[in-house]
Amino acid sequence: MGVGRALMLALAFLAVATLPAAFALIFCYDEIVDRVVCGWSEWRERRRERRTIAKLDRAIEADALTRDIDLSEFDSVDRRPLEQLAADLRRLGGQRVGGGGRSMVWHSALLQAYDDRLRLACRALGIAEHLAELEGVDQEIERVRVEGVLHAAGLALPAARAGLRQRHR
Repeated sequence: MGVGRALMLALAFLAVATLPAAFALIFCYDEIVDRVVCGWSEWRERRRERRTIAKLDRAIEADALTRDIDLSEFDSVDRRPLEQLAADLRRLGGQRVGGGGRSMVWHSALLQAYDDRLRLACRALGIAEHLAELEGVDQEIERVRVEGVLHAAGLALPAARAGLRQRHR
């Protein structure tokens, strides 16, 4: 009889100890079910999206398109962000247009820096340019062409004359 009484006492303590958890389950049942159902539906949606992306990759043969691209070039330390190149081009272009009273040495150094940034921007966007190979008027024409191509690619550059916006088609 002592064993039965001890077992009954242990069950009574267990019932008292789990009573708050039982009340919480009863009162929060709808919240718990809602969380489980939402988690299940989110998991199904993510799975469906992954399957759709995999089907699209197979349909357009995405691996074949990107097989020849060297992604390590984008991770190089010396590669400057395109936003920084655009800011440099705007700054240097504004100085180029507005630097009327400066010396010829300053102006040629400014043009060299501007051409360097144009070459870097063209390399980042995969645009062909020939600024280093040309001189004089041919280099000016190439500079205008490169500015137009960069503008068409979405890079807003300073106007050729102060106060006007460039229009490139």
